[in-house]
Amino acid sequence: MSQSFLRLARKLFHLLPTCRTHPTLSSPLRFHHSMANTTTDSVTPSNTRVGWIGTGVMGRSMCAHLIKAGYTLTVFTRTVSKAQPLLDMGANLAQSPVAVASQSDVVFSIVGFPSDVRHVMLDPTAGALQGLRPGGVLVDMTTSDPSLASEISAAASAKYCHSIDAPVSGGDRGAKNGTLAIFAGGDEGVVNRLNPLFSLMGKVNYMGAPGKGQFAKLANQITIASAMVGLVEGIVYAYKAGLNVEQYLNAISTGAAGSKSLDLYGARILKRDFEAGFYVNHFVKDMGICLKECQNMGLALPGLALAQQLYLSLKAHGEGNLGTQALILALERLNNVSLENLASQNPSLAG
Repeated sequence: MSQSFLRLARKLFHLLPTCRTHPTLSSPLRFHHSMANTTTDSVTPSNTRVGWIGTGVMGRSMCAHLIKAGYTLTVFTRTVSKAQPLLDMGANLAQSPVAVASQSDVVFSIVGFPSDVRHVMLDPTAGALQGLRPGGVLVDMTTSDPSLASEISAAASAKYCHSIDAPVSGGDRGAKNGTLAIFAGGDEGVVNRLNPLFSLMGKVNYMGAPGKGQFAKLANQITIASAMVGLVEGIVYAYKAGLNVEQYLNAISTGAAGSKSLDLYGARILKRDFEAGFYVNHFVKDMGICLKECQNMGLALPGLALAQQLYLSLKAHGEGNLGTQALILALERLNNVSLENLASQNPSLAG
């Protein structure tokens, strides 16, 4: 092999835009694919800047955990007032997703719909990927299309970056308490590297390749959908049977019918507290994605289909911005009953 060819090969190698040779890369988090499985240089507040897109019901609490742990946080939200508590805690405000990414090593998003995910991540002008330097990581925690998660991962890889789909379950209480279940899809080494961040929000569960985190979350939503129908049907039945409904719920909570849905929503239903820990609109969106994937798979899931119809009826009544526990309203209308007087009749439900 000629010396001139070797010199040319060395020159070309040093021009490759890998994260190991990029002159602007200083953070240990920024790593090339070949380094993704290493365990050195753990993510810490001193070496990792965090960006966050979407500071709604859940995102706001999740951000707060990161700030309290000492991470430098830059946020973007369409409604600035929603981010004000975080700004008061020391977060920086950016004017666009691309601006967030330009100041961050890891960018999280938790927005409403797949179209929102596509815009904040992949928009050719304003999307976060446009501002992320090689080795940076996008983490989408929205419940979204598995195919979109795979698309984002491919686009990130083309820019020498990484993408993790990491939707969550646990509602507003899980977000506030840092006890969310996190379903992660993507490079396992990257997920492991980000565990110091995930652990502040809950427990991360690695589910497989890009998109598998979304598939796991959708299966989670299928399970919740039928559980919520069972919960509210049991409540209506107990009411019609003349039982003390609060006493009934307490009795079943320690038996086989006990569930996280009961723990989260039983008391709220009896108190007529329909404030959203998770919006009906977003649950309808999730179930719609599930049903589309069922069609692709040739699956018949009648429980899921029934739950979606009941939740769609809430939307038809203008109740899409209520919490998912508002499903009781649909069952009340079907049966021409109302549990509205339970809270006033039972002092222990007040307040």
